[in-house]
Amino acid sequence: MTFRNQISRRRALKYLALGSAGLSLPGISFGATKEIMKKAIPSTGEKVGVVGLGTWQTFDVGGSSSAREPLKEVLKVLVENGGSVIDSSPMYGSSEQVVGDLTKELDIVDPIFYATKVWTTGESRGKSQMQSSMKKMGANPMDLMQIHNLQDWKTHIKTLYDWKERGLIRYIGITHYVNSAHSELERIIKSEDIDFLQVNYSINSRNAERSLLPTAQDKGVAVLTNMPYSSGSLFRKTKGKELPAWATEFDCKSWGQFFLKYLISNPAVTCVIPGTSKPHHMKDNVGAGHGRLPSQAHRRKMRELINSI
Repeated sequence: MTFRNQISRRRALKYLALGSAGLSLPGISFGATKEIMKKAIPSTGEKVGVVGLGTWQTFDVGGSSSAREPLKEVLKVLVENGGSVIDSSPMYGSSEQVVGDLTKELDIVDPIFYATKVWTTGESRGKSQMQSSMKKMGANPMDLMQIHNLQDWKTHIKTLYDWKERGLIRYIGITHYVNSAHSELERIIKSEDIDFLQVNYSINSRNAERSLLPTAQDKGVAVLTNMPYSSGSLFRKTKGKELPAWATEFDCKSWGQFFLKYLISNPAVTCVIPGTSKPHHMKDNVGAGHGRLPSQAHRRKMRELINSI
């Protein structure tokens, strides 16, 4: 598979972004919408929108045209608001293929920051799986390749170093979704040359705040947060309850934005990646990237409020 010689407009734009140290990529415009705030990837200075999109379950719709229609609208909302990060995995069924097909169909390949994972054991199987993911998503180079839940990470990290050097991938990441893995994640980002950490983090699951996130910030590792709504439990917890009046002080208009703004306001966090298949939920999610962020005093009040419910 000859990745290296397939120079594309997308690759040129991506490298231009790196050279410009944080200038935003020009994206397709579906409407005059103010863009969300952006944060820099520490290892390069390239900037990405603080709200992205996860695809676990939500994009696993196969070839169903009716199921794909609302996903197109979700992608449009993300891009027209200046978001770019889309996270997937071979574990997520047809999600990689659906993302690749729809971003190509909508002609939004260039502004998208494609992220996926290697989720297997063994060097040969890892390479084959990653090549398949790149083909499905139409990402050449792949923006971010992550080792899914640290599976056989000592084998895959060698391949990722080589592929990054050869220009097949742009960034290297590691992921997990349980608190018990945080110590190992921290050891790895201290000892390896990692660009991205993806970790479970929400306002009512804050173990990552203790040591892992401060270490990532100190080591210059970008952070993506998964499970920002604690698998929906935060919405069940606040169902029927009104937002506190002081939420307007940081331009918060919904509980979903309340939960996301708490994460985004942590200086260690680069981008949140809530998953959705509903355009109106995507609109609410990107709303968390607009306006003011909570101060440290607000963050304390936010924790106290959620703890009291």
